[in-house]
Amino acid sequence: MNVVVIDNGGQWTHLEYRALRELGADVKVVPNTTRVEDIECDALVLSGGKGSVNDGMGFCDEYLDKLGVPVLGICMGLHIIAKHFGGQVEKGAGEYGKIEIRVTDSDEIFANLSKKFNVWESHGEEVTFLPDCFSLLASSETCNIEAVKFKDIYGVQFHPEVRETENGKAIMRNFLELVR
Repeated sequence: MNVVVIDNGGQWTHLEYRALRELGADVKVVPNTTRVEDIECDALVLSGGKGSVNDGMGFCDEYLDKLGVPVLGICMGLHIIAKHFGGQVEKGAGEYGKIEIRVTDSDEIFANLSKKFNVWESHGEEVTFLPDCFSLLASSETCNIEAVKFKDIYGVQFHPEVRETENGKAIMRNFLELVR
């Protein structure tokens, strides 16, 4: 399985690469300025990033429109997905560190996981309005939108690639299983 990680300037993009490789995927990291015509993959991961999604994110909109593959958006990757489909992203209270999330819809990405577990957060913006076509999968006490789904597009506010996130590897494995 060929997975492309779109580098949006996140501090842990290399950990996304490593986690996916450890799960058996062939992984390539490319900048978000890579032309859509130059990307061939079975799945796409939109990495986290610095700055604001409202400042623009390279060709991420084109990847979502034209590649037609399953997508996992992490942190800013979630923001890109939500904004692309008509959601809103705004400055939030900010979450940094360990946060407990509540899974409200187990769906495929949270399959066989507990309904509450700790994740690692590092963000100043958050999705504040979710398009009607999206399903809310998880929330926390301080952030209403922690995980979402639209068709085969998933987004998580937290960082499953870091060891501090409980079940992080299982979440990424579940995503890859959807692609196989």
